[in-house]
Amino acid sequence: MEPLIQIENLRFSYPNPEMPEQSTEVLKGISLTFGHGELVAVLGHNGSGKSTLAKTLNAILLPTSGTVTVAGIDTKDEEKLLEIRQHIGMVFQNPDNQIVATIVEEDVAFGLENLGVPTDEMRVRVDQALHAVGMYEYRTHAPHQLSGGQKQRVAIAGIIAMRPDCIVLDEPTAMLDPQGRKEVMRTVKLLNRDYGITIILITHEMDEAAQCDRVIVMDHGEVVTDDRPEAVFSQVQRMRSLGLDVPQATELCDLLRQAGYALPPDILHADQCIDAIAELFSQKGIVTNAGTGSD
Repeated sequence: MEPLIQIENLRFSYPNPEMPEQSTEVLKGISLTFGHGELVAVLGHNGSGKSTLAKTLNAILLPTSGTVTVAGIDTKDEEKLLEIRQHIGMVFQNPDNQIVATIVEEDVAFGLENLGVPTDEMRVRVDQALHAVGMYEYRTHAPHQLSGGQKQRVAIAGIIAMRPDCIVLDEPTAMLDPQGRKEVMRTVKLLNRDYGITIILITHEMDEAAQCDRVIVMDHGEVVTDDRPEAVFSQVQRMRSLGLDVPQATELCDLLRQAGYALPPDILHADQCIDAIAELFSQKGIVTNAGTGSD
């Protein structure tokens, strides 16, 4: 099957408004593919180019050189801009910047109205989208009465009502509390698993990235790593040299390994960490009441 998104030798430069003859190159020859149904995290320190990359995927920004192809359409084809954005939906950091209506269901319907979707079909799509993100019971509420996590889920519902093949989320949990982050990540994984939507998650949260199937790491406008989370985060010192953290469970196990304890290098999650430590204690004949991390 043809990739959903094909990026070939992508370069992008921001012009210098004070010196038009000069520009700052932010993306430096990136080549990537994203397939149907993938769940991918994109990491990088501030200024690495990850948000700029996100904006090239649905033609908010156009390549300075190279190509970005979405469902076989070159993003430079201005006549196909609406079609491209029907394939690729964007969710940004601050949900308040995407909410435009005073009632939740009206906000979810906003994009459909712009597309000219018939009223009967619009009703079905809005209800389905709100059910998908667990916000149907709030359909008649005012968005300003919702929590940050709930607002972000409404913003996501507005995108999935348009039935894109891919949703790009640019730091969607950065302004949320821990409960809000859990709500959004639960929704993201459900959309990927149950609806087959490709998810590209731009994030600073390593524990969120660890929940993805693939992790891309960017540094100074280039892709430096593209692999499974276990392979990426097992390189603890390399990640730190790039100005990035690793999941907390991975960091703890790395510290224990440095202290001489034999623990696997590919631990990402708290339950894996608990089980590995419990197994280590068992091997040494230490009895604990901790059990496993199954819950």
